[in-house]
Amino acid sequence: MQLDVWSDVVCPWCYIGKRKLERALEAWDGEPVEVVWRPFQLDPRAANSGRPVVEVLGEKFGVDGARQAQARVTEVAAGVGLAYDLSGQVEANTFDAHRLLLLAREQGVQGAVGERFFRAHFTEGAHLGDRDVLVALATEAGLTGAEGALDDAALAERLTEELAEGVAIGVRSVPTFVVGNRGVAGAQDPEVLLDLLRTG
Repeated sequence: MQLDVWSDVVCPWCYIGKRKLERALEAWDGEPVEVVWRPFQLDPRAANSGRPVVEVLGEKFGVDGARQAQARVTEVAAGVGLAYDLSGQVEANTFDAHRLLLLAREQGVQGAVGERFFRAHFTEGAHLGDRDVLVALATEAGLTGAEGALDDAALAERLTEELAEGVAIGVRSVPTFVVGNRGVAGAQDPEVLLDLLRTG
């Protein structure tokens, strides 16, 4: 059984959703599940500015609103064992990160690379728009050929097609979990994800 998870590595709810999915899979007693991480960009126009995310969000929602939102998601993350430090979070465009995740899928290390990107962004303040940072993180997680992949036009074209596929099937928010023609959006509790696996 294949479970597609549409997500973005700078989405705080996606990392929380990943932990909840892992708990669901630990409790799953059905046929083997292949998890495929699919690409989605929260903001395709995001700059690789390295600016603090709280400043970027503050321009949209006000600084107080941004800090309140960060405090809330940090509290929820702690509930699934994630120690978010959003004070160091910086703005990044995630296209190149997704390009490496696409290559990582082919090499069978997508889960490890995605986990490393999430942890770097949400707990270490790493700049996921910086190519050198991405290459180092992906290589550490077991990816080979990361540097060349960032200049691979064919890989970029395939990624663009997958991003468009997500939009075409109706993915509007992430994480979105899809089995067959059924899906659920949001950082769902393990019980909801288990129900999706049973009925998908």
